Amino acid sequence: MGTEDSDLVNSPESQATNGDKSLENVLGVPWISNISYDNVSLYRKEVSRERKRKWTYKSSRKARLDCLTNLCAKQMGTDATILVLGKLGRETGLKEYNAIVSLSVEKARKMDTVEESLEQLSNAYKYLQAIKERGFQLEEETYGPVLMFFIDFGMVPEFHFFCELIRDGNGCSLPKLAYYEMLLWIKIDNQDKIEELLYSLALYDGEDKYAFQENYLLAMCNSGCKKGCMRLLNTVDITSVASVKHLSNIFKLLGKLMLETFAEKCFLDLKTTDIGAENISSFIYEYTTSMPNLMVEDVVLKFKNLHSELDVALTSEQCEKLIRFSCELLKVHTALNIVDQMIEAGLSLSTGTFNLILDACEDSCEFNLVRQMYLIISSHDLKPNNETFQKLIHLSVKMKDFDGAYKMIKDLGKLNLLPTVNMYNAIMAGYFREKNIRSGLMVLKQMEHANVKPDSLTFSYLLNNCKSEEDIIKLYNEMNNSGVEVTKHVYMSLINAYAACGQFEKAKQVILDERIPVKSLNEVKSVLVSALASHGQISDALDIYEEIKQTKCNRTPKTVISLIEHLQSEGELDRLLHLLDELDDRDYQVDASFRVISYCIRHEQFRPVIGLLKKLKEMYCNDEVAREVLFDEVFCLVAEKEPINLEIGWSLLQTIKNELGVLPSRKSLDFLLSACISAKCLPFCFKIWGEYRKAGLRYNTLNYLRMYQVLLASGLQKPAAAILRKIPKEDPHVCYVIKECQKTYRKGRNKRNKAFVV
Repeated sequence: MGTEDSDLVNSPESQATNGDKSLENVLGVPWISNISYDNVSLYRKEVSRERKRKWTYKSSRKARLDCLTNLCAKQMGTDATILVLGKLGRETGLKEYNAIVSLSVEKARKMDTVEESLEQLSNAYKYLQAIKERGFQLEEETYGPVLMFFIDFGMVPEFHFFCELIRDGNGCSLPKLAYYEMLLWIKIDNQDKIEELLYSLALYDGEDKYAFQENYLLAMCNSGCKKGCMRLLNTVDITSVASVKHLSNIFKLLGKLMLETFAEKCFLDLKTTDIGAENISSFIYEYTTSMPNLMVEDVVLKFKNLHSELDVALTSEQCEKLIRFSCELLKVHTALNIVDQMIEAGLSLSTGTFNLILDACEDSCEFNLVRQMYLIISSHDLKPNNETFQKLIHLSVKMKDFDGAYKMIKDLGKLNLLPTVNMYNAIMAGYFREKNIRSGLMVLKQMEHANVKPDSLTFSYLLNNCKSEEDIIKLYNEMNNSGVEVTKHVYMSLINAYAACGQFEKAKQVILDERIPVKSLNEVKSVLVSALASHGQISDALDIYEEIKQTKCNRTPKTVISLIEHLQSEGELDRLLHLLDELDDRDYQVDASFRVISYCIRHEQFRPVIGLLKKLKEMYCNDEVAREVLFDEVFCLVAEKEPINLEIGWSLLQTIKNELGVLPSRKSLDFLLSACISAKCLPFCFKIWGEYRKAGLRYNTLNYLRMYQVLLASGLQKPAAAILRKIPKEDPHVCYVIKECQKTYRKGRNKRNKAFVV
């Protein structure tokens, strides 16, 4: 650290120990400061050398050359790049030209005007000419990106101009150029040209006719042109398509268009060839996963049934692809069913796929499946690695099954695996989340017994949960003495720890440490802003935030959210709106907007709410469900406000209808009706009751019960009886509520309940 921070951790008063609070006295683990990291360093060097040995010179040379070509082209231009390569003694070859042509197209796509784009593409034309002059054959890898540019922008003359250059002396490129030409006419919807190409193909009887058919069909498939595809599919012999990649695209389209009968015929035709069962299995996967509006379970069933009907054996590769497909959609139970079927069929499951299922378990919050996953490992011949166990332990901790997590670490030896610091870190973090500080600290003892050394993340967790300044300093010194790297997360934990102890000046001194990497300094400062704001030091937090702004550094969204969250005193609206404008992340904008809306409703400032809701409506203009949820949340805030202000709720409802053109949802009106009942205001109850009809919403049982309660409480017996006749009586809970209402308000019969405002 810097000079000021050296005083921070080494001052005489900071070295005083408090027996019960000292980490050493709590755990008796002075071993941390005696750890030698020499062996770890040696091991890392050996691993690095081994990786370099396995990485062949040929691969690294190609990567470096591609990187050099792109870097030079971006910095100096394409012409200068050719000269540089020449001066380096490197003759410009096809790979270099390909990289330069691709870069010219990339630049052309970024230009603001057509003229500027064509200027870049003129360079590409020049290099295509140079390739031919040097005796190289123009391949699709070279000219494909250029033609796709013209197709995407519908530039017909330029497309044909480049095609002439490619076609000249390169007859083998004609079928592939036909593919791009068909794409062009489909893109600009020129039906006459499409018909002309198909008619010419029907009359053509050259040896490469199948190649033209295949490329036209592929263009139709990639463009989703159903009508043209059907015409070609009826004339193309599927067994004549030589490319497995093209066949995959054809089956994807057949799935997308739900052409089941034709697809099954194609599968049967391919079975008569020597294409192989593995390829057919792959086509079945492409076909079934492309079918629209099918549940994942139905896709899996279709996949299995087709294998059975065609008498094609399931393969590990396709089953694992199906598992990945299920995991991407967070259908973990379906993925596990596939695993069970693979095990029954004697197919192998890769560790990577198993780990992918574990990730999906976390993403879908299906933490309880960890036991089933662990049972699969224990019962079958799977080969998990340390990453697998780390994920299993993490999920067990999410389930708060710490005993199960420790058992997994104990079982590592059975598989010849060693525990890692990340496994123990996961358990420690779980205990600290549960505020079980003592058990979290006891993890250190478990690490000691296993001879696992703590890392910077371990110390970060420990620092975050220190209860006194003495513990912070002692732990920080222990970490420095043990040789653990001080990462940005350690600095963040130091800030949070000092702020939690009320040592705000020392928290601010942490960012003065010269060892903080420049690229991480802004992030560390942002944590300081959040820490100060969350502990009531708003003025200091804003000062540091302004410093970050003045250096023109990016402010992390979480920092802005933290300031908005804690700037809740009256008179801060302008500052809150200004902070909100500085957010450009959509997800954070929604979160921050609702914090500001909540502020406005609490302080009864109506107009800013409408402006914010208008922005949210525009943000979710294509997502009706999300938009409805957002407006529901606003009326929930109105209903929860104390004291209730029905005028604001009513004005908000009318403005949203009239100015934003949004009809209220049932849930929104339910919130407002509940607020009216809580406020015991009969006129507003009738107003909101009428809004259901205006919004085209039928009254449900809950609506009737609420109004029945209101009318009884107000002594309006006849209207209450009319409502009672409309309430279904089949549900015993509903009957119970009715009886309780009658019991509560029977004394108010024939007179109004004065508790209600009429």
